[in-house]
Amino acid sequence: MGGSLLSLSLQAHAATISLTPKLGQVQCSIQDLKGQTIAVVGLGASGRSAARLALARGASVLAIDRNEQVVPLENDPQFAEYDNLQTIRGHCDNILLANADRVVVSPGVPVKEYGLSTLLQSGGQVMSELDFAAEVFPQDIKILAVTGTNGKSTVTTFIGQMLQHLGIEAFVGGNLGKPLSDAAIRCLQASSMNDLFQVAVVEVSSYQMEIPNKYFSPSVAVVLNLTPDHQERHMTMQNYATMKCRLFSHMKHNKLAILPIGNNYLNEAFASYATGCNVAWIGDFPGIKIDVKAKVATFSNPATGLVSHLQLGALKTMGTHNYSNAAVAAFSVLGLDVGIDIDSVNSTVDILSLLPHRMQVVCTDANGVRWVDDSKATNVESTYTGLTGLRDCKSVVLLGGLAKVLSDRGSNGFEQLIDLLKHHRGVITFGSSGSMIHKTLCDGGLDIPCFRVGKLEEAVSCARSIARYGDTILLSPGCASFDEFRNFEHRGQVFQELAVSS
Repeated sequence: MGGSLLSLSLQAHAATISLTPKLGQVQCSIQDLKGQTIAVVGLGASGRSAARLALARGASVLAIDRNEQVVPLENDPQFAEYDNLQTIRGHCDNILLANADRVVVSPGVPVKEYGLSTLLQSGGQVMSELDFAAEVFPQDIKILAVTGTNGKSTVTTFIGQMLQHLGIEAFVGGNLGKPLSDAAIRCLQASSMNDLFQVAVVEVSSYQMEIPNKYFSPSVAVVLNLTPDHQERHMTMQNYATMKCRLFSHMKHNKLAILPIGNNYLNEAFASYATGCNVAWIGDFPGIKIDVKAKVATFSNPATGLVSHLQLGALKTMGTHNYSNAAVAAFSVLGLDVGIDIDSVNSTVDILSLLPHRMQVVCTDANGVRWVDDSKATNVESTYTGLTGLRDCKSVVLLGGLAKVLSDRGSNGFEQLIDLLKHHRGVITFGSSGSMIHKTLCDGGLDIPCFRVGKLEEAVSCARSIARYGDTILLSPGCASFDEFRNFEHRGQVFQELAVSS
């Protein structure tokens, strides 16, 4: 459909979804945006979901994406019932955004683009997709938000598995899987609270918090860790910490904030957002302490001082770092105050399972070599964590891909792996950053065999030739995958196919 922004506003049509008074707690009616034009910037999964939500709320939608190959919403079957929308691909005049009633920004779009920073500074109604979705959430739904440089998908997944096992209806998504706008649409479609979920478990990336939020207010919010990443977008570690700590900006009273102990960047940023919520620490009391040898996590509740214990011996996932992931997940679930006690949470430990490409055991081959896919390790810190959990076996470690920029270090970061790697069988570097990683390790005094090859297939072949019975071949690249693959999932799939081939 062609036409101007003004014509779109004049042609707005009401969505046909009904909302009965039983829901009660919803903050807006189904037609609260009727007559308004919502500009949605970025048409990935989050943007398209936000566009559906805007249409369901009665708005006209101007959908914008710089990729000229993106499928226009008008041609997408999911939007077939609507004609009050227009897609602009390629260049977009920033005047269109300035004239919109609201601008909803997908996480993949930096605020430096489309004049969004200027629009924000001038008081324009600019929102993240996350905040736009949260605006229509019933107050009875509790939000549990998880962020951090590493481990957030695992902890989010563990929380969802625990809640499901204990009979608590939960939406699990955000940066992981389904956008939060999908959950908001479900809220609008519900005829009563009985049709809804009790908890929304939301993985949150720093990109999703680049625009300050107004409505996203978790009952429990977790920052797992903070190590150098996304420097090309956030520029400094302090900016990065600020994005993470915006999770806490609307948390008060009995709400629970969980942070790692001893991170100065987070401590400083958190002080700017703390508003009286309860605070717990990963690694100290009140909060969580873990005895890896005894496989026990001890919890101290910051509100009550109550001490309880989580038995981790039944955990079946690979890597000792998952003791911490499981413990944080359990502590977060208890913090929701939805009628779950420590005995119930203990009953869930043995059912926890990892997402693919996260220390995933692929197979043990005919030569007695175990193959492990940790392709999700797209930065050095994630690789470090994976290696820490493999101290009890010899491994051939595959490192490489497209190394991330560490602007505040003056190094590529791989030197921190040397002490851990010295205990293993060998290292193979590959990909566009393979030579740089190889030089860093060798110059740093790595004293085990270290080979440099071209692509992942060559790295697998080399690893197969030097691994011995009982060894592990570990793909934990410490790099992004875009030099050779579409994403880390594609890289992991190729590795798995190579592992099981003869």
